[in-house]
This record gives sequence, C-alpha cells and structure tokens, in this order.
Amino acid sequence: MNMDRRSFVAAAGAFGASALLAQHAAAQPSGAPIRVGGTLALTGPLSSTGLVHKLTGEIYVDALNKRGGLLGRPVEWVLKDDQSKPDLARTLYEQLVTADKVDLLIGPYATGAILSAMGVAQRYGKTIVHHTFGIPNLAKYDQQFPAWALGPEPEKTIPATVLDALAASARPPKTIAVVTSKFPSVHFVALGAREVAKQRGLKEVLFLEWDFGNRDFGPIAGRIKEANPDFIWNGAIGLEGNQLLDAMKKIDYAPLHHFYHVPAPAPMLKAPEANGALAITIFEDHPPFTDNPVAAEFVKAYRERAGKAGMPDTAVETQAAASFSAWQIIEAAVVATKGLDDKAMATWLRANQVDTIQGRLRFNERGNFGADLNRVKQVQNGKWLTVWPKDWAAPGAALQTRGVAS
Repeated sequence: MNMDRRSFVAAAGAFGASALLAQHAAAQPSGAPIRVGGTLALTGPLSSTGLVHKLTGEIYVDALNKRGGLLGRPVEWVLKDDQSKPDLARTLYEQLVTADKVDLLIGPYATGAILSAMGVAQRYGKTIVHHTFGIPNLAKYDQQFPAWALGPEPEKTIPATVLDALAASARPPKTIAVVTSKFPSVHFVALGAREVAKQRGLKEVLFLEWDFGNRDFGPIAGRIKEANPDFIWNGAIGLEGNQLLDAMKKIDYAPLHHFYHVPAPAPMLKAPEANGALAITIFEDHPPFTDNPVAAEFVKAYRERAGKAGMPDTAVETQAAASFSAWQIIEAAVVATKGLDDKAMATWLRANQVDTIQGRLRFNERGNFGADLNRVKQVQNGKWLTVWPKDWAAPGAALQTRGVAS
C-alpha cells in the first residue's frame, strides 16, 4: 500500500478543513457558468454503473455551487449519454469541445470510452480528468489524469494484492482458473493474473475468454465445474459476474474462492450465491474510510439521494469514490491555478498531489498514474466489507472461505 491507515486519516483531517460538502457560508456564485463537459453510459450494458457516476457528479456539482462554485462562478455539468459505445463517446466529446464549447472535461465511464475521449482531448489540447481507466500503458496523452488509484502496473499489483489476501486465508488456493471477458481493461489484468499466479506457484487448470456482451454462461460454468479450481479469477465486468454465478448455481457448483474484477455492486450483493465473492476496492461505506470527514458527508448525501432515486444500492463504493475523486481533482487544479488554462492545470497536477476520499493521489508514473490504493473486499451476508489489508478491514471483518473465518 502506498498509504497506510494512519497517513490516510492524517491527510483526511487536514483536507477536512476545506470539506467539499461543508455547508459553511459562501458567496453566491455569479457570472457566466463554468461548463464541465462529459458523457456517461446512461443506457446500454454499462448503464447500471454509469448511473452511479451520474448521481455522484450531481451531488458534487450541487455542493460545489452551494460553496461558491469555481472562481466565484457557478458550475454547470453538460452531460451526454454515450450509450456504452466508445465510438459514440468520441463523437459526443467532439461536440462538447467544438459546439458546446465547454471549459473543462471530465471523462466517461469505462476504459474504451475514456480512451476515445482522451483522443479528442489530445486533438484540442484539453486537460481531461477521468475515473475508471484500467490500462495505464495506453494512457499516452500527458494532459489526462486518472482518479482511480490503480497504480501504474495494475496487471501485476491487483493480482498480487488478491493473492496476498488469499494466502492469508484459512484455505489458501493451489489451483486457479482464469476466465475473462475480452473487455479491454479486465482482459488486460486477467492476463497479468495468469503470470502472477504462475510466479506464486498456483497451477492453472483453465483459461477461457468470452466476448463482451455474451449472455450464455452455461458452457463457461460447465468448463469451470469440470476444472474444479480452488480459485476462480473472473475478468468479469458489470452483470457478467452475476450471469456466471447464476450459471454455476444451475449446475450445482459453488466455488471455494472467487474474484470479480469489476462487479455490478448492488446486483451481486442481492444474489445469495455471491456470498464470499471477492473484488478490488478503493473505498467502502465503513470505517476507516468514513473517518475522512469529506467522505462521511458524501456517504450520507449519496445514501439519501440514491434512496430517493430508487437505486438498488445506496452505499458508496469504488465507482462512486473514483467519480467523486475525479471532481475533487478538477476542483483542486482550478483552485490551485486560479484559472481554466488546460496546460497550467496539467502542469500543476503532474507536480502535485491531491487529497481525495480514497487517499492521496499523485500523477507522476506511467500514464500519469501514481499511488496504488487497492484493497480487497468481500460479500458477507449481503454487505461489501473490506477484508485486506487487515488494517483497512471493516470493524470485526475478516476474509471468509465458505463461512470459515481467516
């Protein structure tokens, strides 16, 4: 970990003095609005997660305007639906820059769409902050900045973190099956997981890929049951994880250890067969994360707004935290540079760190990535709980293996 619990709390306390959701007295913003342009997957296969980012952005912008906006001006979020299609995202970002003439850019959801938006930003010399880009070595543009603290080599560090957690479990795995969507970011890390597992001495008993958008997981579940691994690495994104779990349930197969790279958080919680499922996290709705006063206020606001919106899960986790952090980065860069100059903001971000609700972020390694703040969470009795590293675990929580505490 690049930041231990004590350092995180210290940074959170310092940052809390200017808490982003604090409702202290502020001058009413005036003048022409500062327009922040972006797209999200509001429809299509990624929409369940895109809506999390939409709600987060709305909460942030509302609170920001109550605190005086940016540079004394109100902030307006110009949001378009990219329908989960990277090609459409590219077209819409062109519109945002050329027709809508937005002042600032925030990235869309998912690696493919972000890469499309990044290309547009580069063409026009715009700085873009994004929240869920998963392949740092593809982030070639020097004015793009990630809010997801994956570190510069997630294909190595994510598998290492997960396997470290399992090594400390009551029943450490000896065999592994790697099954993965061909969705770019999860496929990239799944290939890395094969190498890390091999280096750790795990025997690979199955490697299997599927096209993103696949709906028939029966044959995949059958292959997994036949291989019967101790640990399944699922390069699954969104509802793919639930679909695979359902297919395994239908053939009466329950894995010993199972990991899902980017699950749909609420649907997975609601599936009884998901109990024990593992995933990577940067933030969960429990201490010590909520010791950060900014995070605690956001968790409260998100829970209220998500409940009113009828969302299936009202807890803040990785997706909402990364999205909130992206807005924090944008605000920090504008405030620090006292303006909207894209190059000035990019220069400042590369040279400085930003305290966010997930921890302190820096942008000085491959692809402008920096700190690796990954932790491991697990579904336990209908809740996501952080279980690794132990000093980041939810109060009283420990990794479970089919109901056996580690």
